[in-house]
Amino acid sequence: MARNRRRTTDAQERRRHERTARLSETLREVIADELAKLDDDRLTMVTITAVDVDSEMNRGVVYFDSLQGVEGDERIVAALGEYRKRLQHEIALQVKSRRTPVLQFKPDESMRAAARIDAVLREDAARRATHGGSGGDAPSPGSADASAE
Repeated sequence: MARNRRRTTDAQERRRHERTARLSETLREVIADELAKLDDDRLTMVTITAVDVDSEMNRGVVYFDSLQGVEGDERIVAALGEYRKRLQHEIALQVKSRRTPVLQFKPDESMRAAARIDAVLREDAARRATHGGSGGDAPSPGSADASAE
């Protein structure tokens, strides 16, 4: 005999997603506040950019960015790892929830990718400005040469 499984409706999924998003933002704020209170030189100019929490709140991935760049990532991850239990304790005190997620720390690669894209676009704009505004030999999609084909 097959067991009936409850199916989640779209509304239930939406509520679960909204709850997880609210919880992630709350955790980001709590962790950022606690980092500001710490007196550790390794964590100066570190910004918590996002926290991803699974729906059961078992695990939380904390994404950070810093002015130290890739070179400082190992030191920052080590420092955050040392303060992990303290941060989880503060989360347990400030967030009214049954569980406190186990935190894991990772550098936020999306911020660095955006910076690389910005640098490439700036270089391209500077190159176009020095070469008379033309981006190359190919006609632009809206030019008369493109429509003559």
